[in-house]
Amino acid sequence: MSIETIVDFSQEGVAPERYLPAPEKILKGNPEQTVYQHYNSPCGQFGAGVWEGEMGQWKVSFTEHEYCEIVQGVSVLRDAKGGAKTLRAGDRFVIPAGFEGTWEVLEPCRKIYVSFEKSAAAS
Repeated sequence: MSIETIVDFSQEGVAPERYLPAPEKILKGNPEQTVYQHYNSPCGQFGAGVWEGEMGQWKVSFTEHEYCEIVQGVSVLRDAKGGAKTLRAGDRFVIPAGFEGTWEVLEPCRKIYVSFEKSAAAS
């Protein structure tokens, strides 16, 4: 492999993917989201990029392990029992596969993420 295979997030050229959560998952607001997927591994289980979210709240169910670093904004992550963690710029954390709850964006949010999709065989 050569230096050209290194993925630089600061380089332009990654097409944004804009979407809304499924209607049945939205709890409030109009939480439009944008993903800039900078890297996908050949096996399809590992990825990294930038995510942006607008204000609103929706249900989440993580099938992947995800490392996150909030670089802008404020969000609240709640588990299914109602426990909550407020996330602000500078916060770094991992959401394990199997986590279920809600994500609420209080101020437009931007995060860097690295995810590893749990394979069916590794359950």
